[in-house]
Amino acid sequence: MNQETIIGVVGAGAMGAGIAQVAATAGHKVWVYDTNAAALQRAEKNHEVLLQKLAQKGRIEDAEAVLKRLHYTDNLNELSNCRLVIEAIIENLEIKKHVFGALEQQVCDECILATNTSSLSVTSIASACRLPNRVLGLHFFNPAPLMALVEVVPAIQTDAALVTEAKELMQHWGKTPVIAKDTPGFIVNRVARPFYGEAIRIYEEGIASIATIDWAMKELGGFRMGPFELMDYIGHDVNYVVTETVWQSFFYDPRYKPSFSQKRLLEAGWLGRKSGRGFYNYAEGAEQPQPEKDLKIGQGIVDRILAMLINEAADALHYNIASAQDLELAMTKGVNYPKGLLAWADELGTARVLGLLDSLFDIYHEERYRASMLLRMAVAKGQKALNEAMGAN
Repeated sequence: MNQETIIGVVGAGAMGAGIAQVAATAGHKVWVYDTNAAALQRAEKNHEVLLQKLAQKGRIEDAEAVLKRLHYTDNLNELSNCRLVIEAIIENLEIKKHVFGALEQQVCDECILATNTSSLSVTSIASACRLPNRVLGLHFFNPAPLMALVEVVPAIQTDAALVTEAKELMQHWGKTPVIAKDTPGFIVNRVARPFYGEAIRIYEEGIASIATIDWAMKELGGFRMGPFELMDYIGHDVNYVVTETVWQSFFYDPRYKPSFSQKRLLEAGWLGRKSGRGFYNYAEGAEQPQPEKDLKIGQGIVDRILAMLINEAADALHYNIASAQDLELAMTKGVNYPKGLLAWADELGTARVLGLLDSLFDIYHEERYRASMLLRMAVAKGQKALNEAMGAN
């Protein structure tokens, strides 16, 4: 694949349009396909506005040149000359498998087929294809033009050489690619689950209010957004569904169990910012709750959530979901954490993190708080760094 490679994008929603913009800006001719004519028109209009603004700010040299490389169609046959097609549609396994089966009828055998799924099995999607070895995951983060991270996820059927080729292409596009094993949630959507789930648990138990938890994670933890602010920003129709999918895909492991508080918001249609109401009320003039700025309570919140996040990162490393370097890149570039979780564990000390988790387990007697074997190994061997413990395993 090179700059002459024609790129296809299936889905003209926010994610698909963003990926198309990235590819076109990198010099590729791009075909954006969608069955919804209104979505195509909206994507085309948004591209015109966004690219002109970027040109005015000096972020790109020639908006018109980029726009000329973007083409829009509701005819799947227009993708026949593409050598890479990236699917970015609804997170529904059966629909995705149907689309991939249809794509194979249109493209040549050399065309690479990629899915932007955030939590579904790439292996299962590939199984719908006659040539599953040309299928892999390319998981971009929203908004695709701004977010640097791309998770490159090979299915078990994927040709090994294709992984290297895809990683190099993402680097050419100005992205930061990381390679993740095809397990539920890959890196980011697996490791980040406690940021949301444990925050909700603390709120549901009445330990602290939503505003206080958000304040603690931002002001004391250094995160750019609090967990409730972030869930409202992402949208509960997305965030809750990812949580539920990961939980189900891990055979209902209690570590990923969804919450009724978030499910009720979804059922009520209180999806967050996009609907005007979520954990917070975004109506004009609505009174916003104020945090209780108690440093002792706040630090306890940060320690509890951070211990759970580090535990997930340790487990991901222990089970070879990704390399230590890619785990750190994923969490800093994908969700803008203030530092990598493995580095954070080294800073705090593995013994302290293990002690926090064991204390929670002693209180609750729930598998949710079971500590990663890698943490126990590190403490037992007197090793502060988790990657050192992994190397000694």
